[in-house]
Amino acid sequence: MAIFFTADTHFGDPHILRHRRARYDSVAAHDAALVAAWNAVVGPDDAVWHLGDFAAGASREHCAALFAQLNGTKRLIRGNHDSNRVLDLHWADPPVDSARISAPDSQGREHRLFLSHYAHRAWPGLWRETRHLYGHSHGWLPDTSRSCDVGVDAWDDTPVGLDAILARQDAAELVPEEIARHGLR
Repeated sequence: MAIFFTADTHFGDPHILRHRRARYDSVAAHDAALVAAWNAVVGPDDAVWHLGDFAAGASREHCAALFAQLNGTKRLIRGNHDSNRVLDLHWADPPVDSARISAPDSQGREHRLFLSHYAHRAWPGLWRETRHLYGHSHGWLPDTSRSCDVGVDAWDDTPVGLDAILARQDAAELVPEEIARHGLR
């Protein structure tokens, strides 16, 4: 079983096409492409943490139909667009505002993660090497060596595994707070 992370799918959202118009000319094309991208990497026995904004502007029926098409065991960190039509879907656990989890990389090493829809400058466990994964910024905020946007806009519409996140964070530039913390001035 692999673990994947994603955010900001905005299924059924005509307004998201303003940002994604170059890739999609309709909500139907957008939704179909995101379902295909999800299922291309996520298998039926895999787990997916969705870090908010699963759908916006979609009916309950549309949300349920899309949810049923997506592979994997799905968990939700609530986003600002996740109303009852999303919260009432059959998530593996009740949706939460944030979560602290441990997840293994492909080498079996455990990594502590803080999951939230929103990017934080500081988060629980930051000083104990906990990494922060978030959505909401649609790829506009640069990653740091400890914090990463896992939204579809930052990862070519595809849920992402921990190894890819770790590689991106390892390549990220240190932000001023990290420079000061590590005494690198």
